[in-house]
Amino acid sequence: MGRVSWLPWAIFIIAVPLFLITASVTWAFNSPGLYDDGFEKYSISRISGITDSDLRQVGADIRSYINSGYEPLDVRASILGTERDLFNDREVAHMKDVKQLVRGVYVLALASALYLAAMVVIGFALYRGRFVADLAKRLAWGGGLTLVLLIVFGLVALVGFDSVFLKFHQLSFANDFWRLDPRTDYLVRIFPQDFWFDATLWVAVRAISGALILTVAGSAFLVYRKYSGWQRAMDGLDSVHES
Repeated sequence: MGRVSWLPWAIFIIAVPLFLITASVTWAFNSPGLYDDGFEKYSISRISGITDSDLRQVGADIRSYINSGYEPLDVRASILGTERDLFNDREVAHMKDVKQLVRGVYVLALASALYLAAMVVIGFALYRGRFVADLAKRLAWGGGLTLVLLIVFGLVALVGFDSVFLKFHQLSFANDFWRLDPRTDYLVRIFPQDFWFDATLWVAVRAISGALILTVAGSAFLVYRKYSGWQRAMDGLDSVHES
């Protein structure tokens, strides 16, 4: 399968959606705008009794906690004018699990990025200009795979996001700390399920955008290569370098 063994290329193609999705999730967890827009859209200040400015600080504290090495999560906020610890022991325990899950996403994003970069560097080192066509083809395939996966997931989520959200928690966490009550637990007051639906769309839009860029660019290059003398020119240039 081409000039490089089929297995590294198969991993490369799989690494494309893995990187696009995990990078988008990483972006989402660290995007102040995503948090603040959700707080405003769902009137979280009115529901929780926490001012908009304090909610922005809560979001910043949570992002800081996820990206830090300290435990446990310690967030204080003024609720209806009274300052207090925002999260109870069960919520704090759940956030520790969430932190580990997000760290896993970070690792997958970094590993997939490094693999893609390594394949590109090795490919150009070994095959110079001749590698461009192989790279374009596999990037287009990886982008296409990403689109297929996200379209299928999107259709399933649109039909029954409640079920998808529940199954995600059941598969991702080994305990039931995630079963929280919006009447008593501020974590689900501040981040209702509709917030997570919007966040999922946010991630999907960015991953799909990246996939479209790769698919269109890779396909366009292959079409250009087919109807031009580009590949013959590259082969001739490589021959000059090798002689």
